[in-house]
Amino acid sequence: MYGLWRPRVLGAWRVPSSGPVILAVNHSHGIDGPMLMGTAPRPVHFLIKKEAFVGPLDPFLRGIGQLKVDRSTADRKAITDALGVLERGGVLGIFPEGTRGEGDFASLRAGLAYFAVRSGAAVVPVAVLGGKERRSRLTSAVPPLRARIDVVFGDAFEAGDGTGRRTRKALDEATVRIQERLTAHLAEARRLTGR
Repeated sequence: MYGLWRPRVLGAWRVPSSGPVILAVNHSHGIDGPMLMGTAPRPVHFLIKKEAFVGPLDPFLRGIGQLKVDRSTADRKAITDALGVLERGGVLGIFPEGTRGEGDFASLRAGLAYFAVRSGAAVVPVAVLGGKERRSRLTSAVPPLRARIDVVFGDAFEAGDGTGRRTRKALDEATVRIQERLTAHLAEARRLTGR
């Protein structure tokens, strides 16, 4: 990442140095996941759509510990694999909106709350900014080479309410809390970076 673009990483010290962590990342461009993988202070395991695991990319993604998920169904293997990463004290990367969009955390899926409440992992909000400001002349899939991309880590927080409840109501409440924290972090990241 540092050889192709000019990432500016802010707040990486906020990622706990050990124990289970979930990085909740906004997703507005295809570069967001790879940029985070290349700049995070700890190895990150993302849930990635199964359609990306094709050709030579399949063994590469598996080799660097990425997790395949079938988004058309409740993929039990992907859920088990993701919980396994957290049980081993690893870092799970999640795009809480489920897919690429505006990257503003406007509509979150319940997956992030489920993993956070079930595992007790700390959630760290991450804003990746600048990926879609300009397009490369070669392909719109990536920003131009040497473009500046900002990766801003926020303060870690607990998603649960402290009771350990995992009911539907508890997950819905956790999702609301998470959305408030992620939206506030994104606004602060934009203020810090001027983007």
